Amino acid sequence: MKINADFSQQVVVEADEVSWVPSPIPGVERRILDRVGDEVARATSLVRYAPGSRFSPHVHTGGEEFFVLQGVFQDEHGDFPAGSYIRNPPTSSHTPGSDEGCIIFVKLWQFDLADRTPVKIDTNKIGSVRDADRPGVSVTPLFQDARETVQLEQWAPGTSVDRPMPEGAELLVLDGDMALSGDVLRKHAWLRIPLHGHLQACAGSGGTRVWIKTRHLRFVDAPALDSRP
Repeated sequence: MKINADFSQQVVVEADEVSWVPSPIPGVERRILDRVGDEVARATSLVRYAPGSRFSPHVHTGGEEFFVLQGVFQDEHGDFPAGSYIRNPPTSSHTPGSDEGCIIFVKLWQFDLADRTPVKIDTNKIGSVRDADRPGVSVTPLFQDARETVQLEQWAPGTSVDRPMPEGAELLVLDGDMALSGDVLRKHAWLRIPLHGHLQACAGSGGTRVWIKTRHLRFVDAPALDSRP
């Protein structure tokens, strides 16, 4: 399966326009944003857990990164409310589920396979810092290594963001909306900017909060195999 698999092209997906499709696990559905592979794949998705749904224990051979958008995600390592950012590195294992139901933004098979650094951050409990070079922008760092940078950005109402993206980027709108090339991207819209691309956007009247990852698209390869959504 290939969905938005041409990484040389800019892609915009309005989440509400994508159908939920069942996963192999009852009660767990996905909105696929990009995918290279079948059930075992390099993938970026929104994943929705119905109340009480749960996986059996499994290993993420290629790593798993996710941000909790709604509800509370749970595994044997804890309860993770909306606003939690988690990185389960390659070879890590867990038994995920949700008693009350949740929606997460999740990326699979996109780690350096030598990475062994777990990350668990409740962004509700940390602040942000103003970006000295970009008026109207505040940043909450989440992760950085030699391959990628992940952070939250809060754009004040009406802020224009004009930023070269030589190493590509992905953005997910968490709150508010933003104007992009004449379109308005609303909550949970996803944008992928290719290598040598450019972000030109304007925050909506209520401001905009985005999850943003940069520098990682230099490392797009055919995925190794993983058996979990």
